[in-house]
Amino acid sequence: MKLTQILFESLESLSGNKMRSGLTILGIVIGVAAVVAMIGIGNGAQNSILGSINDIGTNVLFVFPGNDAYEVNNPRPITLGDAEALNDPFSAPSVLAVAPVVEAHQTVTAYGKEKSLGIQGVVPEHQQVRNETLSEGEFIRDANILGNSSVAVIGPQTAKTFFGRSVGVVGETLRINGQPFQVIGVLNAKGGGMMGSEDDSIMVPLSTAQSRLITYEDVADEVSTIYVQA
Repeated sequence: MKLTQILFESLESLSGNKMRSGLTILGIVIGVAAVVAMIGIGNGAQNSILGSINDIGTNVLFVFPGNDAYEVNNPRPITLGDAEALNDPFSAPSVLAVAPVVEAHQTVTAYGKEKSLGIQGVVPEHQQVRNETLSEGEFIRDANILGNSSVAVIGPQTAKTFFGRSVGVVGETLRINGQPFQVIGVLNAKGGGMMGSEDDSIMVPLSTAQSRLITYEDVADEVSTIYVQA
């Protein structure tokens, strides 16, 4: 049987059974579309999860003080000494970087606007550990830590709240508890996190936060959290 004859007979069979042929074609189309859609949804969910993990930081451990599930005798806070111990390459060879943080809510004002925001005192390693990227400006440097500098890196939502925009705000001034801080950088948007929106926050040098903004009564070098990158 020639190929042309097979083709003509196939066309005749299709035209003679239009309803059956249409339903068959429709079933094939729906089946292929369903498979493509499921693959697309799966890839989208995977990319979303991986994106969220990358926003938090890669291979990051969160070290918090205390334990709400058990009563602890003689509880102690975590300190800069603990961060230094974790950063010891001989004692903890699997640790890549350590970033201690002090954190508290403070009153922030600028251009007649006032809001209570979470203020974080951070070190330069915080940018690597928490995978922070900047839309403009620069992150906190070692010189800012050594000099107790009055500088701040802010989230894009913070920039919009006080300056009405998230670009072109480097060099502007915010007041934290009445003290002026110059904006040196604006973070890229991350969205919501465990502690609320990470886009509505302010980071200052750890040394500045400890000496002028956030103090603890019991231990001078106490910190709120230690982020450890494995």
